[in-house]
Amino acid sequence: MPEMTDLSGQRVLVTGGSGFLGRAVCAALIGRGVADLIAPSSVEYDLREAADVSTMFATAQPDLVIHLAARVGGIGANQARPSDLYVDNLLMGTYVIEEARKRETPKTVLVGTVCSYPKEPPVPFREESLWNGYPEETNAPYGIAKLAQLVHAQSNRAQYGQNCVYLIPTNLYGPGDKFHPAVSHVIPALIKKCVDAKESGADHIAVWGTGSASREFLYVDDAAEGVVLAAECYDGPDPINLGANHELPIRELVELIVHVVGFEGDIRWDASKPDGQPRRRVDASRAAELLGFKPRTSFEAGLRETVAWYLAHRAEAEARDR
Repeated sequence: MPEMTDLSGQRVLVTGGSGFLGRAVCAALIGRGVADLIAPSSVEYDLREAADVSTMFATAQPDLVIHLAARVGGIGANQARPSDLYVDNLLMGTYVIEEARKRETPKTVLVGTVCSYPKEPPVPFREESLWNGYPEETNAPYGIAKLAQLVHAQSNRAQYGQNCVYLIPTNLYGPGDKFHPAVSHVIPALIKKCVDAKESGADHIAVWGTGSASREFLYVDDAAEGVVLAAECYDGPDPINLGANHELPIRELVELIVHVVGFEGDIRWDASKPDGQPRRRVDASRAAELLGFKPRTSFEAGLRETVAWYLAHRAEAEARDR
């Protein structure tokens, strides 16, 4: 195991701390004994505004920043609002990195996206492949905005010595995810579709694409552990993938969700809709070597936890639309 920094005495600022991954990261930090934890909401500070970011840092005076705040969505949201996803994420990352530099914050952890990888890199995706092509078109504006944060971090490290580290988690899922149709990703969207169909007595569900694409899914608590490990023990310039070492065809994913939910109707594929990136699985060997990272949650166990959480928190799960 790499040498670990004790975070318990540090003042930690988590942007996006009330979000899906943010809640899990905050819980993991508290589990490490972090008592001085600041996780402001977007109502308190609009991170797209430089003045708000400056005020947030002046108030928090952090030893460690974990930047998770992001504007996200599935294929539909990426097609409908590509400019919003590009500009909002670019501004938030730029202002947070620069304010941390100006205030000489000891360390900043940035979380990117698997959407930044080229459309068809060799599988599994290695970090060296990030610059080998343009991202899949429906995700490109978001993916490029997040990838710009890596360039910014590496440039500031070279010029100013700023300690920024950059992580790339694969697709996340788990309790606390967003189930609003405007922003939901594939797993929450399919869970909601199956639950609604079961309750209404529908004889089928319609699913986008052909089912031929494949994805890798990382349970949110496992991803949070990877983020905290990076805060504890990694100070290098190179990006690090966080993955589950398991790739699943969308067709099999749908069948598994149908089974877990208990929907008994047919599955009808709409091939007029996009599949998105053909395959997605990351090589997480760097995370294992440098962070000691190893995911603990099996996919089916995590999926059952996600469905159970959704059924118990439907109003909350469907209310978050951004």
